[in-house]
Amino acid sequence: MITVVGTGVGAPADALVVAAGAELVVGGRRHLRAVRLPEGAERVELGPLAPALDIIEKYAAEERPVVVLASGDPGFFGIVRALAERFGPERLEVRPGVPSVAAAFARVGLAWDDAVVVSAHGRDPRTAVQVCRAHPKVAVLTGPGAGPAELGAALRGHPRVLVVASALGDAGERVERVTPAEAAGRDWGAAVNVVLCLDEARALGPARTVAGLPVGPAGWALEEAEFAHRDSMITKFEVRALALARLGPRPGELVWDVGAGSGSVAVECARLGAAVTAVEKTPDGVERVRANAVAHGVDVRVVHGAAPEVLPGLEDDPDAVFVGGGGRELPAVVTACARRARRTVVVALAALDRVPAVRAALTEAGFGCDGVLLQSSRLAPLPGDVTRLAAANPVFLLWGVRPRGRNEGVPQ
Repeated sequence: MITVVGTGVGAPADALVVAAGAELVVGGRRHLRAVRLPEGAERVELGPLAPALDIIEKYAAEERPVVVLASGDPGFFGIVRALAERFGPERLEVRPGVPSVAAAFARVGLAWDDAVVVSAHGRDPRTAVQVCRAHPKVAVLTGPGAGPAELGAALRGHPRVLVVASALGDAGERVERVTPAEAAGRDWGAAVNVVLCLDEARALGPARTVAGLPVGPAGWALEEAEFAHRDSMITKFEVRALALARLGPRPGELVWDVGAGSGSVAVECARLGAAVTAVEKTPDGVERVRANAVAHGVDVRVVHGAAPEVLPGLEDDPDAVFVGGGGRELPAVVTACARRARRTVVVALAALDRVPAVRAALTEAGFGCDGVLLQSSRLAPLPGDVTRLAAANPVFLLWGVRPRGRNEGVPQ
């Protein structure tokens, strides 16, 4: 039997190790230092996981007792998954401690059933950053190169507070509230357990039935009346439906909406869980996008400026880009977006004359390009309780998809 023991907050690991009569104890350096090992037991300090699993397999094959020490609840982003995959869950006895996420939220007096939890430990921190931008209550499990300083630098300027919880359950426990800028300017050391990223205005949140990520919207491609817009200058819902399908917005990704107008595409992407940056050149358009985001309860970062000139100032490469509008600068805008997009670029345009140049911009950037002409007619009432079909203006929708293997940023 392999006994997996969660150490730290609320876990009597010392007594459990001795009671297990372990002949092999495996754990990180601080875990091994924190417990009294059984006399004669072999100890293995965790570094690369594979060699430790090989040693565990030798003991397990001889049915000699093994104890594996881990932090908090080892079944929550922990070693239980790797052990179960290698040896089978039936050979594990798991004795969890309190998860660091639960302890951190307890320290600040907040429920966490509505929190999104993301691990940046041993992973690209980009996913954690985009989740923090998109959601009001996030817990980030940190690691080397993805700690409070790196998160703070990436979130500088965003309306968030970081709660940095270090050495939870130890005599030197610290729980500190800082701004992203303050977090970016400090050396936090190796004792950080978890960082909470909070929009304090929405941190309490309503009661939940489903924990974790918010339940997705009941529908998308909302009616135009759901958005404030000027003179019907809005991406129509038929076009928006296909654009969203090709953009594929999801949690942990960043979407740009360039030439946002009313921000209908930006808002819909944010409702589906993505972090979103909307670029709009008119001051009244900027305010309209912000108002629509507030009305739908989502976070959209709005940048005032004209593309393509403003795009180099956007610090993060997007996973997907939607380009709306037209004008002679459209091919240059598409080219600039395609240089930065990790996965796909979707372009909506009304002018047939601009289609060849947009296709060329996408293909020259290395994207596979496809597209359709969307023509729709909506039911419209006539006097006498009868109905006619009212044709909408046709719209070309083109999309470019980067070949797989380049800049694949799939959140895990």
